[in-house]
Amino acid sequence: QVQVVESGGGLVQPGGSLRLSCAASGSIVSIYAMGWYRQAPGKQRELVATITSGGSTNYADSVKGRFTISRDNTKNTVNLQMNSLQPEDTAVYYCNAIVQSKRSIPVVLSSYWGQGTQVTVSS
Repeated sequence: QVQVVESGGGLVQPGGSLRLSCAASGSIVSIYAMGWYRQAPGKQRELVATITSGGSTNYADSVKGRFTISRDNTKNTVNLQMNSLQPEDTAVYYCNAIVQSKRSIPVVLSSYWGQGTQVTVSS
């Protein structure tokens, strides 16, 4: 089994910054990719940013230039630095890990989610 745990959410004023962290642990052979998604009230969950084991990143257009995703492959962690936060960034932020849990041929990857952390941007 794989556990994914987020931390770092909270309340911040518009224009402020927050840093989210996520750690994956358990039965892990390798992690192909990790990422952050968010879900605002009444809306569908959407991609925020992802990063592969090789360091390739992908960002939603709405956060480009403001958010930065980074990863430590040795610790199975991923961080999301969020700057210039706006009220529309308010949501529950979820960490996702695409994990190989067992050595097999072909390689089998599974998706694991954290429980989510609330980010509220308000004055």
